[in-house]
Amino acid sequence: MSEANIWWLVTGALVALELTTGTFYLLMLGIGSVAAALTAHAGYALNAQLAAAAVVGALGAALVGQWRRRLAKADTDLAPSQHLDIGATVQVSDWDAQGTARVQHRGATWTAILAEGQQPAPGAYLVQDVQGNRLVLEKR
Repeated sequence: MSEANIWWLVTGALVALELTTGTFYLLMLGIGSVAAALTAHAGYALNAQLAAAAVVGALGAALVGQWRRRLAKADTDLAPSQHLDIGATVQVSDWDAQGTARVQHRGATWTAILAEGQQPAPGAYLVQDVQGNRLVLEKR
């Protein structure tokens, strides 16, 4: 069996594994093995084939990692502005000494904190933001 055929079999195996994981990293390694197969078809030695597979696969994996980090950052940047709780009204009966309150919202008890520049007082508040599991409130 020729070196090129072995690289094509490796490519098929990597793509098949990728279909089961869905991470895109194995797909990039598969593209690297395609580069090695094409290098083998061109008649280059095994060292050149391995170098082609390593360079193309590593570059592809690095690009996928960068793309996923950028995508994750975009999701966290959009999340606060698209949060369904923002703009909801909650009733605060009293604030504790630490500047937090326990409020009922959507059938659960939440910890609430005041938005910057707000003074604690009982009454109706609007949810301005959600920080983790805390509601940030501003006076209505």
